[in-house]
Amino acid sequence: MDNKKIQYLKYALGEIILVVIGILIALQINNWNQSKKGRISLNEYLIKIKSHTQEDIIQLEELSKGRKQIGELCKKARNSILNKTENDNLFLFKISGTAFADFYFKPNSSGYESLKSSEYYGKINNTKLDSLLAKYHLLVDDIAENERSYNQYIVHQENYLDTQFDRSLILASAFMPLDSLATKATPQFEYDQAFIEYTAKPAYRNVISLAAWQFDTMVDQYNELTELGHLIIEEIDAITKD
Repeated sequence: MDNKKIQYLKYALGEIILVVIGILIALQINNWNQSKKGRISLNEYLIKIKSHTQEDIIQLEELSKGRKQIGELCKKARNSILNKTENDNLFLFKISGTAFADFYFKPNSSGYESLKSSEYYGKINNTKLDSLLAKYHLLVDDIAENERSYNQYIVHQENYLDTQFDRSLILASAFMPLDSLATKATPQFEYDQAFIEYTAKPAYRNVISLAAWQFDTMVDQYNELTELGHLIIEEIDAITKD
């Protein structure tokens, strides 16, 4: 009877050990599956952020190109003001009026915001990618504030000019075809004179002068954000390819 009891206990113990091992294996497989699912979900968020960052970079390149071109025109117009050669460079002052265009950088932050509010954000918390993303979006806020300040200023100045000056001849000269203008009773010198008077207004010249130096700052910010964007893409590629 003692031998039978011992054999039974051995058998029971063996069964228990097998059950425990089975449970441990099942838990390990479940943890592996959950980890795999978590990695896949995180990668989906990161790939979306990468796509949005690539879109941002394309937009930043276009903005940098436009701001730089306008800034160079405004610098030439500013030099013309200092040299008192405005009347000799009327066309320059006409095209420098593009400084009144209110461009805005419009980033797509939805992927990043979705990741931050998800359960997977902790997987990149305190990592290099986390630091890069934080710097990126902090700079996005700085750019938005800089653009908002400039654009509000030019809108204010333009609204003021509208109360001080009749722009009908200027708008006609800017948007109507030359052959159509030639058929009108107003001679060309009157259009030119209207531009001379308009561009001589302090409000107009204030915008030109501001754009001449502030656009350099904006372009530098765009370039800095572009560099951060490329670093983010590289880091995401390294993570998602593991």
